[in-house]
Parts: sequence; C-alpha cells; structure tokens
Amino acid sequence: MVTSFFDQFMSPVFLGIPLAMLAFVLPWLFFPSPAPRWLNNRLLTLQSWFINRFTSQLLAPMKAGGHKWALILTSMMIFLITLNMLGLLPYTYTPTTQLSLNLGLAVPLWLATVLIGLRNQPTAALGHLLPEGTPTPLIPILIIIETISLFIRPLALGVRLMANLTAGHLLMQLIAMAAFVLLSILPAVAGITVVVLLLLTTLEVAVAMIQAYVFVLLMSLYLQENV
Repeated sequence: MVTSFFDQFMSPVFLGIPLAMLAFVLPWLFFPSPAPRWLNNRLLTLQSWFINRFTSQLLAPMKAGGHKWALILTSMMIFLITLNMLGLLPYTYTPTTQLSLNLGLAVPLWLATVLIGLRNQPTAALGHLLPEGTPTPLIPILIIIETISLFIRPLALGVRLMANLTAGHLLMQLIAMAAFVLLSILPAVAGITVVVLLLLTTLEVAVAMIQAYVFVLLMSLYLQENV
C-alpha cells in the first residue's frame, strides 16, 4: 500500500516506450499561437499581459546584459507552470516531480551564469567566495564553505521544486483515500474531508504557480550576480 502512493510519480510506459516526452510536448498545445492582428481574442490578450508583466518584473533589477535571457527565463516560467498545473489533473503525470528533470533544467542554466561571471568579471565572481573583512585564520574554511554553497545551488533548485510538488500530490492522495473510506462509514466526516480536499487542491494550484516562479526567480538572481 505504501508503494502504491508513489506509483503516480513513475514515468508512464506504453509498449515499452516512455511517455514522458508526450507530457513535455502536450502543454504547448494549450497556448494559442500569436496572430498579426493587435487583438486576437481574450485568451491571447491575457497571455500577452501575463508574459509582459512577468518579464518586466523579472528583468527590472538586472543590467542590460541580463536582458538577453528574457526569452529563456520566460519560456522556462511558462513551461514549468504548465507542467505543474496539468499534473494536478486526474490520471496525469507530473514530470517536475522527477529530480532528474529538475536538475536537467537547473544545472545548465546555473553553469551558464557561473561561466558568464567568470568571463565578464572574474575578480568579482571569485570575490563572492571570500567575504570582505574575513579574519585570516578563517579564509580557507570560508572558501570551502562558499564553494560548496555555490555548487549546491542547482541541487537546491531541483529538490525544492520536486519536494513541494511531491508532498502536495501525496497529501491530496491520502485525503482522497480517507474520504473514499469514510464515505460508507461516516458520511458527514467524509463530506468534511472532501471540502478539505477541495481547499487543498486550490492551495496546490497556487503552489504549482509559485514554485515555478521561485525556480525562475532564483535563477535570475544567480544571473544578476554574474552580469
């Protein structure tokens, strides 16, 4: 029974073919394609407003060099939000609950920001490893600690996204199973449990959006340090 709780996080396979790639492609079909007209429909107008607001807030504290990342960060935001939201539907698969996918998204972008910092401002990039005014005996220890914290950043991004979504999905499954079991025994308690499940589902929708935003926001902060 305990093992079945985690079956929803397994990559679905059909005839020996992993269907994870289908989960990556399908979200993009829900977004309307832009048209040459100024106003096409309400959905496209809402999408354009959301992208413009997000991009302007994300790139406002950055210098001009970081604005080149607008397309990458905005695409990553839309991609993660769509995967997280579609994963809340019944009988669907959430790829962002896999640490391998999250690290595959976080490590290349984090490494690119580090390499940009080492290329553009090597002194400032290496200066982050040693705070100013550090006592001489603590210099080797602080360099080791700051280096470890630097390499842990992509791991923290991936684990944060995976842990929040996994915990939410497991909690929803446990409450749904409790409501199903209590339906024939205590219908009133089962009704209360269903209400709690609906409230939790609403919370998970917010968590799915916030975690995608936090992922991209932290990546932009790492970029801001090196631009």
